[in-house]
Amino acid sequence: MDRFLSVSATGDWAAAARTCADGLASIEPAESGTQHIGFFYVTDAMAPDTGSIATLLRQLTPISCWIGAVGSGVVADGREYHGNPALSVMVGTLPEQSFRLISGLSGDAGGLAGADLDWARRVTPAFGIIHGNPGYPDVVDAVERLSLDAGGELGGCFLLGGLAALPVPGAVIAGAEDGGALAGILFGPGTEVASALSQGCSPLGGVHRVTEANGDVIMSLDDRPALEVLKEDVGELLARDLSRLAGYVHAAFPVTGSDTGDYMVRNLLAIDKDRGWIGIGGTADYGDPLLFVRRDPESARTDLIRMVSRLKSRLPDSGIRGGLYFSCVARGPSLFGGPETESGIIQRELGPFPMAGFLGGGEISDARLYAYTGVLVLFC
Repeated sequence: MDRFLSVSATGDWAAAARTCADGLASIEPAESGTQHIGFFYVTDAMAPDTGSIATLLRQLTPISCWIGAVGSGVVADGREYHGNPALSVMVGTLPEQSFRLISGLSGDAGGLAGADLDWARRVTPAFGIIHGNPGYPDVVDAVERLSLDAGGELGGCFLLGGLAALPVPGAVIAGAEDGGALAGILFGPGTEVASALSQGCSPLGGVHRVTEANGDVIMSLDDRPALEVLKEDVGELLARDLSRLAGYVHAAFPVTGSDTGDYMVRNLLAIDKDRGWIGIGGTADYGDPLLFVRRDPESARTDLIRMVSRLKSRLPDSGIRGGLYFSCVARGPSLFGGPETESGIIQRELGPFPMAGFLGGGEISDARLYAYTGVLVLFC
């Protein structure tokens, strides 16, 4: 199966799984030397049934390798499901020894071990699709540890994916079992992909330097009161009513070495008008670069189209076989509330292709955890 195949369904979990299995009926057993892989994503209404869904899909299809996660919504071919029980599935075929399912990883217990580590050392995987359970406090450490373990002499494996929307058992799946803190699939050389990140924001001013901070409180930027710098960047109109900044203006930390201007967005949580300090949803240290950004529907749509356009110019002549999209729960209908969804914009710009994905509690790109972003992965 050179081209991937995707299907989706709504209803109770068993009916939806059977409908999706029926949609995959054209898939023959894998030829010698190849193996089918399947990605499945469910809305939170199906969260208690992820293990059962994986088991039923294994029984009803010739696909034994399933990777899944729970989202607040799910992405299908140019459309999205929100607020109702829904299941989105994408299946492809790859060389048998070119990938490996992983699960049960955590930052405390360590990274890859045993046969998984042996495989990684022998193959040196180029990238991975991973899903994290936000119920584990060490999930971010687990992502970093996995990248280092899998990357070996390369220094780090390029990991893409997202955190599930709910911190519950079975929020991430690999095979037919609860994946623990972190689960997914690693790919060896030979599987060609293209990926890109949409920040969903627009910078309001230049990059500043943190010159005094204590944890999540920033006292000064560029040796000036942090609030003074913030007011200057947002402009006079917003500076007169700081309550309007909530949910609209955020702090962002540029990613060192990024050639696409990526940054890590963090919420503005508090403002101390008397001392000129600001509180953020993260920590800052002396010397850190920081800028302020705005997030609104126009900025998000413009940035998504820009991201897709740049990615399109990098695609090989062979085209797109299939794609996965990981977005933030704070995006979706609350940000793209018009007639066109994020996945609809992507397929309008790139043309139709099999697609699946979910909206979760954080997005992973290059083994870093982002917020308010969209991560697109295309199999070519």
